[in-house]
Amino acid sequence: MPVTFTLNGKATTVDAPAEMPLLWVLRDVLNFTGTKYGCGIGQCGACTVHLRGRAVRACQTPLSNVSGAAVVTIEGLSADGTHPVQQAWEKLDVPECGYCQAGQIMAASALLAVRPAPTDADIDAAMNTNLCRCGTYLRIREGIHEAVRVAAASTPTMKQSKEAK
Repeated sequence: MPVTFTLNGKATTVDAPAEMPLLWVLRDVLNFTGTKYGCGIGQCGACTVHLRGRAVRACQTPLSNVSGAAVVTIEGLSADGTHPVQQAWEKLDVPECGYCQAGQIMAASALLAVRPAPTDADIDAAMNTNLCRCGTYLRIREGIHEAVRVAAASTPTMKQSKEAK
């Protein structure tokens, strides 16, 4: 039975087995290859996407769970790489090999959606299940702090907003 959901802001219908992992639907059926296969058992975080605004493991999410829901992949975070997390990652050269970074970015952006100014403890708690074989954890943490600064710099202050009126 076809499953309809919103993918990166667009209505999408997929005719695939309901138990098929979202990861394979994205990569093999819909050709959204930014979401990576890492371990297949939900332990590494390389396949992290947003489902209903929350970071989830696409390798452990059956297609049936996304029916009627909003899914965002790394390709849908921003069309031109201007999301604050993407800008921060680029500015600080966060990734080393880069394989896990789509999942890291998706987890970081989900964190910032609920905690716009996270502490180091908040970051560690939110990111501790996303593994990086290269060990760039300190750069990832600094990247999240930089994303906060990027977001603050791109958001007009109340004074600027009032002056614009």
